Order: sequence, then structure tokens, then C-alpha cells
Amino acid sequence: MEKTLISVLLLLVAVSYTLAKTEKKDTKETKESHPKLPQTLSRGWGDQLIWTQTYEEALYKSKTNNKPIMVIHHLEDCPHSQALKKVFAEDKEIQKLAEKFILLNLVYETTDKHLSPDGQYVPRILFVGE
Repeated sequence: MEKTLISVLLLLVAVSYTLAKTEKKDTKETKESHPKLPQTLSRGWGDQLIWTQTYEEALYKSKTNNKPIMVIHHLEDCPHSQALKKVFAEDKEIQKLAEKFILLNLVYETTDKHLSPDGQYVPRILFVGE
């Protein structure tokens, strides 16, 4: 009886181990079959909007187009940044209002003190210009 119980237990462990291995292989195959799309300047904040790459580019476009700049500071792994990004990207009214600005989003901190007048926290939205 004891040998049978040990045999059944070992069989269950072996089956569980085998199933766990095949499950891991399936997730690897899924990741490889769906390659990650290249990231745009929007970084998911609104792909239909026009984004600038640098603060200098945003300043130039701001002067030539006579529009203020909206700088969004965020981090990819910050849950608060992700929550703000979701609302910003999904809300049609916000997207419409964003068209009135020269847009720049930064996923790194800047050494420019003008871009962090009240501290370096994320997420943070800063408006520059008139």
C-alpha cells in the first residue's frame, strides 16, 4: 500500500513537471511569433498626434507654429504614468485638445532646470510658452 502511494505521488510530480515545461514553451513560442512593434515618438500617448523628439525641436516648432509646448515626463514602469497614459490616449477630448500644442514626451529625466521647476517626479505635465 505504501509503495503504491509513493508511486502515485511520484507519477503526479512527474506529470506536473512535464505540464509545466510544455506551458513555458508555449509562452516562448507566442512571444517569438508576435514580435514587438517599433516604438513611435508617441510611446502610446496618441499615435495620431504629432510628437517632437527633443526639447530643442519642440521650441523651434513652438516658435514657427505659434503654439505652446506640452512636455509629458513619465516612466514606462511607473504605474501612475501608465494610468495617466491610458486616460490620455483613450479620451477623445484630451486627444483633440492636445492638437493645440507642440507635444514632447520624455521617459528620462532632464538636467534642464526649466523642465523641472517644481521637482523631478513622474508623471508630470509641463506647459511651456504663451
